[in-house]
Amino acid sequence: MQIFGVDIGGSGIKGAPVDLDRGDLAQERCKVLTPHPATPEGVADGVKQVVDHFGWTGPVGLTFPGVVTGGATVRTAANVDKSWIDTDARALFSGRLGGLPVTVVNDADAAGVAEMQFGAGRDRKGTVVLLTFGTGIGSAVFVDGALLPNTELGHLELDGHDAEKRASSKVKEDHDLSWEQWAHRVQKYLAHVEMLFSPELFIIGGGVSRKANKFLHLIEGVKAEIVPAQLQNNAGIVGAAMRAAQRG
Repeated sequence: MQIFGVDIGGSGIKGAPVDLDRGDLAQERCKVLTPHPATPEGVADGVKQVVDHFGWTGPVGLTFPGVVTGGATVRTAANVDKSWIDTDARALFSGRLGGLPVTVVNDADAAGVAEMQFGAGRDRKGTVVLLTFGTGIGSAVFVDGALLPNTELGHLELDGHDAEKRASSKVKEDHDLSWEQWAHRVQKYLAHVEMLFSPELFIIGGGVSRKANKFLHLIEGVKAEIVPAQLQNNAGIVGAAMRAAQRG
């Protein structure tokens, strides 16, 4: 079974049909740049461009970098235009896609769902926290496989700032931090999350998961097991499609 998944990020909008039996992309993904400012209309145009690239005419699952309630309504917009707040994203995207059935889910929640089913969290019990490091820091918290949605742990306070303003991969790039410098910030953040949630497992996702060998070994003093996401930066696309299939 195939469902289309789209992952909307602060820098790019990427999508592809997903093979839900394998938990992998059925075709090579298409990516376009996220418009700046990332307004609802501009992002919807980018999503349409990605979906039209494949001539897709079935259900579509989309991730959004913020809190999404009821599979439709956007409540926060930390790394996109503030005009997203209270937007009915499901109606917006469905209208732009010619009435196709649409499901919208928080981006980290989508990545987490995919990793728990097909990746690093498969068959893991207890508390598992997936963290996506990108433009910001997204989070997904699971207890015995059940998701606690919209946790937004990237906005915990760290050194007097939102954690994602100190430890996202964008911060590493913007401030030209070495892997050692950045790993120290990630370590402080993980220790803070561990104090609050006591997870058995941290899954590190986002694009930086492809380079886990450069920084994971530098993180010390965290009791939980720390592993990279197995689906890497495709996890959001896969999870979005999974959610669309569940609600379809």
